[in-house]
Amino acid sequence: MNETSVLYKMKRHIVLDIMKTIGILIIVSLVGFLFQYLKFSEANIIIVYILGVLISAVITDGQIYSIVLSLISVVVFNFLFTQPRFTLHFYDSGYPVTFIIMFLAAFITSSLTVKIKQNARNSALVAYRTKILLETNQLLQKQENGKGITEVICLQLSKLLNRDIIFYPVVDHTLNEPLIYLCQYNHQVDDCLNEFEKKLAIESYLEKTDIKNNESKCLYLPIQVNEKVYGVVGIKIEDDSLDSFEHSIVLSILGEAGLAYESDYANKEKTKAEIRAKNEQLHANLLRSISHDLRTPLTSISGNANILISNSQSLDEEHKQEIYRNINDDSRWLINLVENLLSASRMEDGTMKLNFTTELIDEVVNEAVQFFQKQYVNRQIEYIVEEDFMLVKLDARLIIQVIDNLLDNAIKYTPVNSLIQVKVYKEDNQAVVEVIDNGVGVDDKMKKHIFEMFYTGNKMLADSRRSLGLGLALCKSIINAHEGMIDVLDHYPTGAIFKIILPIKEVTINGE
Repeated sequence: MNETSVLYKMKRHIVLDIMKTIGILIIVSLVGFLFQYLKFSEANIIIVYILGVLISAVITDGQIYSIVLSLISVVVFNFLFTQPRFTLHFYDSGYPVTFIIMFLAAFITSSLTVKIKQNARNSALVAYRTKILLETNQLLQKQENGKGITEVICLQLSKLLNRDIIFYPVVDHTLNEPLIYLCQYNHQVDDCLNEFEKKLAIESYLEKTDIKNNESKCLYLPIQVNEKVYGVVGIKIEDDSLDSFEHSIVLSILGEAGLAYESDYANKEKTKAEIRAKNEQLHANLLRSISHDLRTPLTSISGNANILISNSQSLDEEHKQEIYRNINDDSRWLINLVENLLSASRMEDGTMKLNFTTELIDEVVNEAVQFFQKQYVNRQIEYIVEEDFMLVKLDARLIIQVIDNLLDNAIKYTPVNSLIQVKVYKEDNQAVVEVIDNGVGVDDKMKKHIFEMFYTGNKMLADSRRSLGLGLALCKSIINAHEGMIDVLDHYPTGAIFKIILPIKEVTINGE
């Protein structure tokens, strides 16, 4: 709101109060004529004028109107109702005392009325400010971050004081760019954002004290707890300073804000500590698992290699082929372990880059299945495609890694010559991939933990089957990154079904 508009409203308000005062004077004078016509005494007419002064004190702003009306009422009463009428002269020697008493009665009445009205306003203002303070406390308790706390205190201060608020947040021990909260949408605060004002805000931050001088447009107050400052609030006051009660309410709000910031900071530090502890536990589990699990395949590879080196000539071809297969299986397991470790670490720290392309899901799954069909001839791996044209937006390399882990898991927990099925079909306009085995299945108590990192079927970090507990956890992370779902179901009469659901990519062919 500009200065011209403010002056216009003030003038309009003054004119309205003057018209009210004149209207009251006319009305009480007309009532006086009515009383005179009805032969009422002059005392009754005087009471009417005093009543007019009382009404004026109630409906106008400022005591000046009722004081002026008190003086004019004495003059008008003398002019209209005392002998000789319609003059300012009087015959009765007692009239001067009457006039003085009439003026004093009107003046005292108006003064008391104005005080009562002012007390009522002050009480309402105190109640309003107290309400704002309580409301601020409640709103701060609901905030979950520093941004929400800042929003609450600045809006509440603007509403409480009806003034513009400039907030300087502290970021990395330095005042950041200011946030502006206007009490009215068309206000201008450019004069509060110059270098001089910013220096005062910085001074308030460094000195940890309120700053205001004769040349500044704002009062600057730091939000602090002990020696830590979370921000500096600038309240635009110019020449109109805060009264003591306003200042105390502002300090209370800033104190509540400081505690809220402190709580938010403590929660963030607690979260960081929990993440650090979790990462440390993760690393400890990983090292313990790797040191245990790598020993078995490496010992097997080393032993089989020594047999070939030492006794190659004495071994028949069938025995050699068996040793070759053992070395290949152990090597394959180690490669799969390294791939899972790398992918899991990248998923954990957010450095995994997904290369999405639109692919036929059955072709991607088939690539993984064919490898296992060639490598594991002692298992019946059956590939069933019920829907052969489903385009899915995916990272083919990672989806193949998921299928590899699920097939490796199925082979690990099923006996030789078991049937393992991989099905691809469409359900509710989504692509579904199922890996089905007839092994020992998954216990109901284990189902809610089976996709957790380092969780294995026997609830140990590593078992005789050499399971780090990374594969299924990695599968879930990859599928989640594809906005899909993975779950484990029972397969009757025995075994388990690992079900993957991925959204189908809709395509338009030939503009249709």
